[in-house]
Amino acid sequence: MEHNYSELAVTDYGSVIGREHFIDMSISPLWQGMDRIAGPAFTVQAASGDNLMLHTALYEAPEGSIIVADGVDCQYALAGGNVCAIAQRRGIKGFVIDGVIRDLAEVMEMQFPVYAKGVFPVPGKKQFYSELCQPIECGGVTVNTGDIIVADIEGIAVLPQAEASAIYSQAKQKADIEAQMTLDEWQAKHHAKVVSSLKSAKDAQ
Repeated sequence: MEHNYSELAVTDYGSVIGREHFIDMSISPLWQGMDRIAGPAFTVQAASGDNLMLHTALYEAPEGSIIVADGVDCQYALAGGNVCAIAQRRGIKGFVIDGVIRDLAEVMEMQFPVYAKGVFPVPGKKQFYSELCQPIECGGVTVNTGDIIVADIEGIAVLPQAEASAIYSQAKQKADIEAQMTLDEWQAKHHAKVVSSLKSAKDAQ
């Protein structure tokens, strides 16, 4: 069954799975007002100062995917305005980069979603080869091609491919229940939980 993973906020997933599924907060939206994106990861292992494999992935990643790249460091830009424009033209939903890009004004103008550590004006070289679609580390999380990425202003979730459907169902069920509660109902439930947790914490001392 196909799910609309972008229907739920990253915080909805954060309510049902642990922090090991969430990319470090240092990788964040590079412009304001970015729409939530969700789709299967297409992974790229770059080398320090080299953007060859990310640029190669532009032409290999399927439509609807999100390119997720380990840039190793922030010494040189992995992508720029034209690369983002080509990705957008090819139907790639966005980039999640453990590293930096450049040409942010162009990227903002075209409204292409990029999550990264920041910007730097000098581009990397094109000399280092690695296999595309291998497991990578991005923001402290192991990402495999095919894992579902959900990214918004709250953060970036990595849902393992084999578990993604079950995680979505669990998160949606909880979100639907909470959406039907009034603030008074939520407060009453919350207060009871705080009182109970406070007693347990005191008793444990």
